Amino acid sequence: MNPPVSRPMRFASTSLHPSHVLRVATYNIHKGVRGMGPSRRLEIHNLGLGIEALDADMVFLQEVRLFNHSEARQFPDTHIGWPKVPQADYLAPEGYDVAYRTNAVTREGEHGNALLSRWPIGDIGHHDVSDHRFEQRGLLHVPLDWNGIQVHAIVVHLGLMHSSRVRQVERIRAFIAAEVPKNERLVLAGDFNDWGEKLDAPMRAMGLQRATPDGAAPLRTFPSLVPVFALDRIYTRGFRCTSAFVPRGNTWARMSDHLPCVAELEID
Repeated sequence: MNPPVSRPMRFASTSLHPSHVLRVATYNIHKGVRGMGPSRRLEIHNLGLGIEALDADMVFLQEVRLFNHSEARQFPDTHIGWPKVPQADYLAPEGYDVAYRTNAVTREGEHGNALLSRWPIGDIGHHDVSDHRFEQRGLLHVPLDWNGIQVHAIVVHLGLMHSSRVRQVERIRAFIAAEVPKNERLVLAGDFNDWGEKLDAPMRAMGLQRATPDGAAPLRTFPSLVPVFALDRIYTRGFRCTSAFVPRGNTWARMSDHLPCVAELEID
C-alpha cells in the first residue's frame, strides 16, 4: 500500500473579505522553479504560502506542472522537495476545488493552466488556441457557483507574438459566444503577454473590461523584481472592480518572474 500523500495544511477556506465581494487573482508561477543551472531552486512550497495569503475566491494559474520527470529528479522527494501530487493540487488551499488542463506536452512532462476555487465548480472545459506548433496554448473554462450566481472563469496564457495574440483573442471571442450565455457573468484572466497594451480594445468589443478601479493605471506585474509591463490581467463582464493591487517585495519577486494581480469585484 502506498503511503498517504503529504501536502501542507492550509487554512484559507473561509474568506476574510465581505461575502458580496468576489476576490480574484491571476498568477504565472513559472512552473514552480527559478534560476538557471546549478542555482536553480524550487519555489513551489513558497508559492503555496503566497497563494494562501492572497485570500482569493478564485486563483487563475498559468505555467502549472502536471508532472516533470527531470525536475522531480533534480529536487528529490523530501519535505522540501518535489511534491508527489500535481502542482495545482499541491498549491490549493484547504477546501478549494481544483481544475487543471494541459496545454503543452514535452518529453519530460506536461504543463498548463489551472483554477483554484473557494466555490463549487462545474464541468471543466478546455479549448486549444495554439497558433503554431512552437507554442501550445489553451483556454481553461470553469463555471462555478458564487453565492448562488453562475460565474464563468476562463484561464488564458496567450502567445509571445502579437499576430498570434490577435488571432487567439478572436478565438476567445468565438469561444465565449458559443459557450458562455450572454446573461451570465464572466471573469477572463491570465498572462496576456501584451507588451504593447493593444488588447483592451478588442476585449471591450466583446463586452469585457479590464479590472482596474476607475482612472487607475495598469497594474505592472513583469518582471517581478522591477515590474515594468502589465502582462497579467483580469477582464470581466457583469462586475465592477472596486479595488486592485499587485503584491510587491523581495519575497514575491523571488517566487516567479511574474507578480500576481489581484482584483476585488462586485456585481455591476
